[in-house]
Amino acid sequence: MPISPFRLKKLMYVFNVFFDVNKSGNIDKKDFELAIERICKMRGWSEGDPHYDETKKILLQVWEGLKQRADHDHDGQVSHEEWCTMWDEYAQHPERALDWQLRYMDFMFDMEDTSGDGAIDEEEFTSVCVSYGIPEDECRTAFRKFSSNGSTDKKKFAELWTEYFTSDDPNAPGNFVFGKASFD
Repeated sequence: MPISPFRLKKLMYVFNVFFDVNKSGNIDKKDFELAIERICKMRGWSEGDPHYDETKKILLQVWEGLKQRADHDHDGQVSHEEWCTMWDEYAQHPERALDWQLRYMDFMFDMEDTSGDGAIDEEEFTSVCVSYGIPEDECRTAFRKFSSNGSTDKKKFAELWTEYFTSDDPNAPGNFVFGKASFD
């Protein structure tokens, strides 16, 4: 069964906003290197800082896992088609998430939980999503659509994450976990 147009929009949104940092049309190691620099600069971490080193380590592991799983033609890049195929396979068996997918999910939660209190609130979520170029009002609207009590813990975030990549329901709360308020 082909990917629905709705889920395809969601997959390409994450590809374009969060992964294809240099806007080349493919994901490659350079995108991850740029993401490391952007994230660390946003947080005020420079080379040699343990947070910088950990961010670099995690994101390069995510890249290696993504490349190993999705780069079918072994050209050192993940194309739109390779990306969508991989996430479609995930959607069929989310309980079999790959290590890199879980690492990235955890990384995103930790990045958004800027206070380190084990929950993401609206201010934290908005500040991170805005750094990716998403309009502030859209981030706030998205947060309110997936958070029923003003914050989201790691367990709930994991449920929303899975829902994002698997659901075809336009009203599913997980659709908004990447800061986009609508996929119309």
